[in-house]
Amino acid sequence: MKDERFFVYLQTKQKNMQTKLPELGSSIRCHWYDRLWASFIFFTRLPFWRLHEPPKESYESVVEFWPLTGWLTGGLMAITLWVGSMYLPYTIAVVLAIVVRLLVTGALHEDGLADFLDGFGGGGSDRERILTIMKDSHIGTYGVIGLIIYELLLAATLLSLPPSMAALSILAATPYARMVTAQLVMMMPYARREEEAKSKTVYRKMGWEAGFSLAFQGLVPMVAFLWYTRLSWEMVIFIPCVVMYFLYLLIWNKLRGYTGDCCGAVCLLVELATLLVICAQYIKR
Repeated sequence: MKDERFFVYLQTKQKNMQTKLPELGSSIRCHWYDRLWASFIFFTRLPFWRLHEPPKESYESVVEFWPLTGWLTGGLMAITLWVGSMYLPYTIAVVLAIVVRLLVTGALHEDGLADFLDGFGGGGSDRERILTIMKDSHIGTYGVIGLIIYELLLAATLLSLPPSMAALSILAATPYARMVTAQLVMMMPYARREEEAKSKTVYRKMGWEAGFSLAFQGLVPMVAFLWYTRLSWEMVIFIPCVVMYFLYLLIWNKLRGYTGDCCGAVCLLVELATLLVICAQYIKR
């Protein structure tokens, strides 16, 4: 599962730290850069942990810097698409861009989408059954079909745009979708008990400072994109929020709370909605 790939490492490091530095005890405190660094470690597979190992408590606030990690993952995807289109057929460049994102993120959100579809598709109205299916490491029919449809829609949307426009759209949509999805943490409690969480960590609620920072991270690329492209900002901003809200209602009615899988699934679906709106606006122009 997506959290297991990281937290095996994290728990090992924490045990080593406690063994080597027992005298520190509870005096270890998180600094702002610990939370930032934890976000890049959690949301990517790049070896940031080799440079700095933040304390475990830092991972409770990784969502606060989620859009900023989207600057990195979206940037690498956009560069791959744009540069690749100069030397390769555009279709291959789009496929390579998607592959790069999967490698950089470790298919973190795609795993969440698959678990989300399996759980909500196969769990019916039984809350506990949905949570059990979502925690299962095996992928089911709903997850497989859903991922195929999602990736096909993503590729088709990008192929419908010129390379430069597709790259810019990725740069704007990736942080924006993460900013919008992060609101789930504020709108709902965690669906499981903390000790039942895959990561053994529950995201903390955000204060106004963290909320302002989150908005800055998500809106700056989108505002710059809308200013440069002159697309209708109302639809690009509003429709993804509507998608998020309806997904929130679905999750709330079924689970009365969110999980990491729900966040990953909503992130991808909101991002796809953003790209689809951009594509429709561009074609109509």
